[in-house]
Amino acid sequence: MQLKKWLITIPLSVTILSLSGCSVLERLVYRININQGNYVEQKAVNKLRIGMTKEQVQFVMGTPMLVENGYPDIWYYIYRHTAGHAAPVQKDLVVYFDKQGKLTKISGDYPPSKDFDDPAS
Repeated sequence: MQLKKWLITIPLSVTILSLSGCSVLERLVYRININQGNYVEQKAVNKLRIGMTKEQVQFVMGTPMLVENGYPDIWYYIYRHTAGHAAPVQKDLVVYFDKQGKLTKISGDYPPSKDFDDPAS
């Protein structure tokens, strides 16, 4: 009698776990942290000044992640971090230049420094 009980219980519990346990099993699988794009720090953004050349901005910030074809005066610094099973976090910085290649403004997730409007020397 005891054996019959186990023969019914084990397959039933395995079936229940296999159907409802996908999310549980998924949590047990190790997932690496994934970093993509340009890691931008606020202290680097604080070095940006209106009137800087493209070369100066690239020296401070590094090569941009994206420069759209046809819009060479807008640079995108995009950083995306996915930590294991957590939702991804994305931070963006967009840098704008005038037709002479001088920095005019920045936008995105990083505020400009209080000295941003002081022209670069």
